Amino acid sequence: MPDGVGIQPSAYLLELSLDWLVCRASENVHHLLGESHVTLIDEPLGRFVHAQALHDLRNLFSRLSGSTGVTRAYRVRLTDHADLFDVAFQQIEERVLLEAVPSPTEGFGEAFGSVGGLAAGLAGESGKALLDAAARRMRALTAFDRVTLLVGQHKSTSSRTGVPFRAGANATLSADFPALVSDSSAQAITVFPGEDEDTIIAGALLRAPSTEQSAELGERGFASTMRIPVTIGSKKVGEFRLAHTKPVRPSFEMHAAAELFAQMFAMRLEIDRLKSGD
Repeated sequence: MPDGVGIQPSAYLLELSLDWLVCRASENVHHLLGESHVTLIDEPLGRFVHAQALHDLRNLFSRLSGSTGVTRAYRVRLTDHADLFDVAFQQIEERVLLEAVPSPTEGFGEAFGSVGGLAAGLAGESGKALLDAAARRMRALTAFDRVTLLVGQHKSTSSRTGVPFRAGANATLSADFPALVSDSSAQAITVFPGEDEDTIIAGALLRAPSTEQSAELGERGFASTMRIPVTIGSKKVGEFRLAHTKPVRPSFEMHAAAELFAQMFAMRLEIDRLKSGD
């Protein structure tokens, strides 16, 4: 397996053709679908999941087609097993990349429910105060130990009191980390069959960090991280970088809520720029 293109063990991954045949699967997928990763290859996904779940996912995907975004579905029962999963999927090149994580047992909807109030608190702020307020509110939303907001040459940081992070640890991380790292010390799960140049899996939200990236996170005391871009139109103008000293169970709902807050912050940022004439 090429370094850094497996999947984190907190997630499951399927790479599908556009007609939803299984092309590749993470080697832990038997915990998700009750079938070996070898059995799934070249078979239609519909053989292994409930018809209603497949219908709902394909309907969501039809809305995604032609875009570069990530679509999510929550509390999905894929098989006869009682467990529920949150699913994220996106189209990369001519493939559908589907990731799944166990649904949280409680608190569903709380993250989304708090975004509006947190974003409303940005009203009236401008300049550095706007960035500072956004970093604080992103930390309140996600409960990560530290949030660093980078916008151009400007930086704002909000940290939980007593967190042993050195100054600048977040801001100087490499730019190609996965969107979510649940546990920087966890062993990556291989995706079968392997490929020498894995451009599809490289786009996964929960792609495993490379050995070098894991070492970089460990050296900085980061067990879990999340990266949320700030975009205006189609242009990326900044990024929220979140870090935690302990592993954090991945949550597609939290990630989506953080993206929504970042979008609302971007609108406030653009208004502020228009007012200041920058």
